[in-house]
Amino acid sequence: MNQALAHTDADPQETREWREALESVIDAEGRPRAQYLIDQLTDVDLARYGDLHGRVTTPYVNTIARQRQPAYPGDLSLESRINAYIRWNAMVMVLRAGKHSNVGGHIATYQSAAVMYDVGFEHFFRGRTERFDGDMVYIQGHSAPGIYGRAYLEGRISDAQMDNFRRESDRDGLSSYPHPRLMPEFWQFPTVSMGLGPLTAAYQARYMRYLEYRGLKAPQGRKVWAFLGDGEMDQPESLAAISLGGRERLDNLIFVVNCNLQRLDGPVRGNSKVMQELEATFRAAGWNVIKVVWGSSWDALLEKDRSGLLRQRMMECVDGDYQTFKSQSGAYVREHFFGRYPELLALVADMSDDEIWKLTRGGHDPEKVYAAYEQAVRTTGRPTVVLAKTVKGFGMGEAGEGQNINHQLKKMSADAVRSFRDRFALPVSDEQLEDMPYLRPAPGSEEAKYLEQRRRALGGYIPARLSKVDPLPVPPLSAFSSQLQGSGERGLSTTMAFVRILTTLLKDPQLGKLVIPIVPDESRTFGMEGLFRQIGIHSYVGQLYTPQDAGQLSYYKEAKDGQILQEGINESGAISSWIAAGTAYANHGLPTIPFYIFYSMFGLQRVGDLAWAAADARTRGFLLGATAGRTTLMGEGLQHDDGHSHVLSSVIPSCISYDPAFSHELAVIIQDGLRRMYVEQEDIYYYITLLNENYPHPGLREGSEAGILKGLYLLSEGAAAVEGKPAVQLMGSGSILREVMAAAELLAQDFGILCNVWSATSLTELRRDGMAAERWNMLHPDEPARIPYVAQCLEGHRGPVVVATDYMKIVGDQIRPFINDRRFVTLGTDGFGRSDTRESLRTFFEVDRHFIALAALKALADDGSIARELVSEVIRRYGINAGKTDPSAV
Repeated sequence: MNQALAHTDADPQETREWREALESVIDAEGRPRAQYLIDQLTDVDLARYGDLHGRVTTPYVNTIARQRQPAYPGDLSLESRINAYIRWNAMVMVLRAGKHSNVGGHIATYQSAAVMYDVGFEHFFRGRTERFDGDMVYIQGHSAPGIYGRAYLEGRISDAQMDNFRRESDRDGLSSYPHPRLMPEFWQFPTVSMGLGPLTAAYQARYMRYLEYRGLKAPQGRKVWAFLGDGEMDQPESLAAISLGGRERLDNLIFVVNCNLQRLDGPVRGNSKVMQELEATFRAAGWNVIKVVWGSSWDALLEKDRSGLLRQRMMECVDGDYQTFKSQSGAYVREHFFGRYPELLALVADMSDDEIWKLTRGGHDPEKVYAAYEQAVRTTGRPTVVLAKTVKGFGMGEAGEGQNINHQLKKMSADAVRSFRDRFALPVSDEQLEDMPYLRPAPGSEEAKYLEQRRRALGGYIPARLSKVDPLPVPPLSAFSSQLQGSGERGLSTTMAFVRILTTLLKDPQLGKLVIPIVPDESRTFGMEGLFRQIGIHSYVGQLYTPQDAGQLSYYKEAKDGQILQEGINESGAISSWIAAGTAYANHGLPTIPFYIFYSMFGLQRVGDLAWAAADARTRGFLLGATAGRTTLMGEGLQHDDGHSHVLSSVIPSCISYDPAFSHELAVIIQDGLRRMYVEQEDIYYYITLLNENYPHPGLREGSEAGILKGLYLLSEGAAAVEGKPAVQLMGSGSILREVMAAAELLAQDFGILCNVWSATSLTELRRDGMAAERWNMLHPDEPARIPYVAQCLEGHRGPVVVATDYMKIVGDQIRPFINDRRFVTLGTDGFGRSDTRESLRTFFEVDRHFIALAALKALADDGSIARELVSEVIRRYGINAGKTDPSAV
């Protein structure tokens, strides 16, 4: 029950006097003065009772009254016919797909949102021109058929493509949802993983402002529109987006929430009202909230209702009721909605059941939607959300209108299709209904001219993705000479090496301003606090306080033009900023270079869905997983120890993963990544793990650059091979590479084993190379066989292969198929993390130098190269506990 209706008015005369007094203040001194007085009265109540007693929702009617609606600027008749064509195309492309190939699709979502999209396309969504970068529109994923249906009218999509909806593998088809990876000239933003649309849209709007504050882009008044579902707003990412938008006062951001009251299985809030709940949430976060609840046909009834009973009844009914009403009939609505009170029955006594049934919801009324959008684009100082009430499956009739099943509905009967045609007066004959032809206005028709004229007036077609930018002048490898030369005896972490590389890039006269450092409240952990004063932390209000550490060299400096995006304890927000920065080449015509550094355990594991969306969006940039590896982070324990981020990164096709151990490797990888992404403009991104462990770094060996990039190179070679003397190939990466190097010394000194030590900078890239070679060989049996790079490296080097990493064994196992018939052993850190010293953890997980030596000798013994007694000897000599519990066991 609405709070305003919860109490009977005990003294109407007094109430009227208060209202008249307030109205006189508004008339004489304006609304701000009236609001000030209201706040003063609220403060009096708060001082007396100690809690805030006030409402955060408005009555369940339209925010914009009929009297305040602007005149509709378009031709409603023409737009209605265009709308009907698009609805039809959206429906039949799914039905035809199901009929021809049974791949299905979604019908009901777009039918509920059609008017909201059409009003935007006809009057608000501005395309890219030579002088204007265009608005950005995040399309709700399940509405994709309607967007294709409009593009078909515009001549941007062919009949064949429409018939190939959801069939892309061997033909010119259309992707199921918005996927820039699959349709790079059409879709801009991947949105169908619900919750990611609102979050990435909000950070996109913030990044647009960031570019403006830093002087990288001139303000153009662009808007970010995000079309969302009411059920989608339950996602934690959606709530985070609401918070950001309000906190940053992003008046370039507009959310349009399609409140069709249904989730995939049933009502979103069957026992309450989701629009009221969302209004309270958005309003409390500082948003401008516009509710579009009822269509124009309700205006006369609301004006006739002098008692307030109609508004009261609107509040009494919960969403479950409203869904049921729309699945029934006008007679049912008369009885169960208006019939609650005799006065309401009298209110509609002169209306037929058919007229009652045609009382529409606001999201289906273009005039109501236009009024909301027009106010939204004029609002300054805060973001706007339009909450539009609709019916899921609108127009589908008995086939699915307002029914729980309609989200999964991919087929409709012939009678339902005929009914749809009749409802929207479509030019499809009875004879054509079986074939369900696509519809397009005839060339030169009023509809065709209007459609073309509106898009020309707004600057061009949407959605459209443009990605051609000029290559950047990437510095040569020699620019990182201090990292290439090594550190001598001085210990250094690869995290610190990265910070120095980043600093070098920030000082580059051409690239420096385009480098975007992003951190989630861990700058000091990663040794980046020196950048605070140097380039500043971005804040749209600057710094309104004197920082506590103002007297220190690296004080906490916030500035409007600050370069660092410090996102707080918020990995999802940080990677959303990274996606915005990594796609700026397409969305802003400006290639920016984002470096997002995070605790590796809290990176891909925590935001894997966003990392996948980044690949879909064709993001370019660097992800840095610091404190990587299960044994490198001393004392932290299970929820901080990363032994699987390279497993997670390996499943993303466009993610290039590396686990460097030395600063020269890191420099080679980053410089080549800059070349590939910003000169060659490959749509890839990098995941590079960094360590917080200090140790000496050797310099770059001439000629090893190619191996570093391919994923494997010979770091050190054992004594010259002696015929008959056992040899072993030891491979390692990251923090465990130094244990591999130590194991090689033990094997040589204590057992006379010849050891080659290989730095495996990317086992994932080695696997991809091997698979590519195998595939080529299978498809080209008459051609000379290609040899995987791993096998090429091992040619001429005898003995079994032992791979040890600080990650699960499956990381090393990636190259098992490509080492030919050699014995192969993988050591890794399967199991839950523990708190301890590095040395103890490496012993516990069986990846220290002694276990590596043991694995090598066991492999040699199995090959018959050494006596099996030596294996037992190494266990005794190094004090290995053969009875210890398997670390991978729970």
